[in-house]
Amino acid sequence: MKLTFALPAALLVMAAPAMAAAGPTDPQIAHIAYTAGSIDIAAGKQALARSHNKAVRGFAEEMVRDHQAVNDKALALVKKLHVTPEDNATSQALTKGAAAERAKLAKLSGATFDREYVNNEVAYHKTVNGALENTLIPSAKNGELKSLLETGLTLFREHLAHAEMIAKGLK
Repeated sequence: MKLTFALPAALLVMAAPAMAAAGPTDPQIAHIAYTAGSIDIAAGKQALARSHNKAVRGFAEEMVRDHQAVNDKALALVKKLHVTPEDNATSQALTKGAAAERAKLAKLSGATFDREYVNNEVAYHKTVNGALENTLIPSAKNGELKSLLETGLTLFREHLAHAEMIAKGLK
């Protein structure tokens, strides 16, 4: 049984072209990016609560630490710019889909949980990184927001490589 965050992440990709017609606004981009980070923080915390695998736990700790740091920077930036992140259909779909995936993962344990969690991380990072590259960064109007998204993308590419490496070891 293969569970992935690909479904909620796919919603991000599907919603992106619709938003691209007018382009997501900076407040919408901020909300989407923050939501995507929060989803990965929650997934990492779930893995820390369920996994006993040293590599998986180390990766989960990295996800919680890094995504929290990026979200903290995002919050500081929106406060500085006096911008209120705007909830939107993409953020809502991501949140709903991620909750369903966490519920599915909660039913798993041991090596099965570890494999599925890491596979989820691979799929999720591929999709979110693509959305950052193709929609969110190009649509961002504010230079500081764009820069933060670009910095996040660099870090999240490293996360993807790390997750792929762990996934190979769990097969």
